[in-house]
Amino acid sequence: MTQQAVTPERHAVVRLDGVSVLRGGLRILDGLSWQVREGEQWIILGQNGAGKTTLLEVLSTGIYPTTGTVEILGARRGHSDVFDIRPRIGLTSAALADRLPHPERVIDVVVTAAYGIVGRWRETYDPDDLARAHALLAQLGVAHLAARLFGTLSEGERKRVQIARALMPDPELLLLDEPAAGVDLGGREDLVGRLGRMVTGDWAPTSVMVTHHLEEIPAGYTHVLLLRAGRAFAAGPLADVLTPANLSQTFGVPLGVYRYGDRWGARLLS
Repeated sequence: MTQQAVTPERHAVVRLDGVSVLRGGLRILDGLSWQVREGEQWIILGQNGAGKTTLLEVLSTGIYPTTGTVEILGARRGHSDVFDIRPRIGLTSAALADRLPHPERVIDVVVTAAYGIVGRWRETYDPDDLARAHALLAQLGVAHLAARLFGTLSEGERKRVQIARALMPDPELLLLDEPAAGVDLGGREDLVGRLGRMVTGDWAPTSVMVTHHLEEIPAGYTHVLLLRAGRAFAAGPLADVLTPANLSQTFGVPLGVYRYGDRWGARLLS
């Protein structure tokens, strides 16, 4: 008799139950329940104002929900110290980018993430930290920018440096808010390819990426959450959820969906 191998159950990295966020009387997230398991790579799609960036703020422990429960990396918000959780999370966002010192060298922008700080002061870093920072810049295709000042970089170059910084502490959860926004076509395709290779590596963190465009979904991402007016309209494996009907209802216009290899695209139907 042949005994079948049992696949071990993957732990939940993110677990939201009935999460709502209210701001100025507006309900940005509305009773959202959602789960991300270890090893999964999620995309979040939705219209402007659907709550995508707010959801990432909740996941990064940047804001506390108005109602509902949030568990990140096994720690429940309100019952755990966020300063124990945050070093285990890598984040790129427009808000964080605004805090990065423009007169600072790129290598310092990346290496300071090892201590979870923004802006290098009098702390010292050992050779292993600096070697890792240089390796991450190389992985993102910007090793040649290490000595440049962050404020002199183009938007696309800053995006790559921010991703290297997010990876510096070897996070268990990686959160990417529109990493390809503002990047030209060639740069986007190169970056999307690098992100795809990154999430399929042996030691890849579980990740959640916000994007507006199906064309920016890297190969290797496995699941998608469609947000509509702060609610989960659909969630699950990419091939099951990215249907014309689901996308048309999510974005409020008739959309066709096409797939070429491991990449996706959408077009307005006439």
